[in-house]
Amino acid sequence: MNKEILIHKKNTVKEALKQLDKVATKTLLVVDGSNKLIGSISDGDIRRFILSGKDLTDDIGAAYNKTPVYFDEKDFTLTKAKEVMLNKKIELIPIVNNEGVITNYITWAEAFSDNSGKQTVNDFLSSIPLVIMAGGKGTRLEPFTNVFPKPLFPIGGQTITETIIDEFKKYGIKDYYLTLNYKGSMVESYFNSIEKDYNVKYIKENKFLGTAGSLRLLKGKIKGTFLVSNCDIIVKAKYDDVVALHEKNNASITILSSIKHYKIPYGIVSFENGGIVTEVSEKPEYTFTINTGVYVVNSDVIDLIPEDTSFNMTDLIEVLIKNNKKVATYPVNENDYVDIGLWDEYKKTVNKFNCEEL
Repeated sequence: MNKEILIHKKNTVKEALKQLDKVATKTLLVVDGSNKLIGSISDGDIRRFILSGKDLTDDIGAAYNKTPVYFDEKDFTLTKAKEVMLNKKIELIPIVNNEGVITNYITWAEAFSDNSGKQTVNDFLSSIPLVIMAGGKGTRLEPFTNVFPKPLFPIGGQTITETIIDEFKKYGIKDYYLTLNYKGSMVESYFNSIEKDYNVKYIKENKFLGTAGSLRLLKGKIKGTFLVSNCDIIVKAKYDDVVALHEKNNASITILSSIKHYKIPYGIVSFENGGIVTEVSEKPEYTFTINTGVYVVNSDVIDLIPEDTSFNMTDLIEVLIKNNKKVATYPVNENDYVDIGLWDEYKKTVNKFNCEEL
């Protein structure tokens, strides 16, 4: 049994986040000092905790599920596990002895290794298109992008754009718009030449319109809810849940955000006027919620984007907030967000694809 799946009830939510990033499952089992099962905590539990405005330095007591589904050793069978997982949509179930101590657990992947319980594509999103912003110059990846467009960068035997599309195809999305500008003819030629089981349409800028300006060109072409993604990031999320949260909040835009931990590699000196030191923090760590570059958008916000003008998503979000429109967020774990817009991150992603499935 992988002991990293166990977390003590006195650990903080920040520590739980980091631990979730290390394990393949999306759930940790909460234990006391004797490894007795007292609960479970999933990425969804932490997401709800964060959205409630609570502090990541709090212990997990207010976040974890105190009534987890589990099996006694004497009652466990694979058939029962499959039935419970299918009925309750549970990805992991712990197994305990007669003293309540965790002795093992079973995951969805283990229970359905024969694929008999494989989830079908969620048709709930089949009518929702994805817009991929593929028109930028990719200046962070120069000089390579001087001759080759970033949307066609290779990742795991295909382009980054195809890899992004694959992630959304899992949720039944069939229609994709590519906004094009810089070396757009190369991108268009590539997608026109490959076999694909989805639809691609091209939105062409006459000049660089920023990260939101080209959405104005979709006026009259898209109605209702749609998704937007930058072309240099991969975000693994339950997109049916994301859209459901967006609609529940009656939001104009929902930002997919990521929890990021940054450790300063120096001692930080705090001092008062006159240079009197009040505190020295040795290599402190800070946690931020960052914008990933993936959004759920209502088509009526397109009217707020000026025509033929460079306009960024941050500009659009600022306009919405000023007009008392709802802007929501859906946080994902740090490991569920990959930014390949920098060389170091691109190389890490390529290596990850060479070793395992992202």
